[in-house]
Amino acid sequence: MIRNKQRNIFGSWVLALLLGGLFLSSCKKPEKYSIIPEIEYKSFEKIPNNSGSDNKAYLTITFTDGDSDIGLKSEDTIPPYNIGGKYYYNYFIDYYELQGDTFVKIDLPISNNSRIPYVEPNLAELGIKGEVQIELYINNIMSTADSIRYELYILDRALHKSNVIVTPSFYIKK
Repeated sequence: MIRNKQRNIFGSWVLALLLGGLFLSSCKKPEKYSIIPEIEYKSFEKIPNNSGSDNKAYLTITFTDGDSDIGLKSEDTIPPYNIGGKYYYNYFIDYYELQGDTFVKIDLPISNNSRIPYVEPNLAELGIKGEVQIELYINNIMSTADSIRYELYILDRALHKSNVIVTPSFYIKK
């Protein structure tokens, strides 16, 4: 009889430790991110036009930010976010074409720079992560180059500049 009690007590301890371990492992620690935004390339999806040429593409990046201050509201137009100002845009995208063996930055007539919309921070979490997808015109009709790539970065509302990333090169069907 004493042996059964010891086995039950031992079994209870094992059960308690297992349940405690499961409980603790299910408590997910919030990820901590730098207050400087970090971005990564995710994907590039070409959209051909009716004649089969590559006309547009969706460029998708992922981001993290430790103080959750990503994006601008449409009414954010007073300095430093004023129209025509240096920080009106918060997503900066430079276009490059392969010329010979070198990618050369091309200033297009229309800028690819954009405004990431305001992202509502989750006050229960310490930071934010997500992705941004932008539609780009990718076929420079003033050029015969058929290989392009992009260099890009973002700014948060505190004007912290993210890392600069370079996409892979993409073949563009003219």
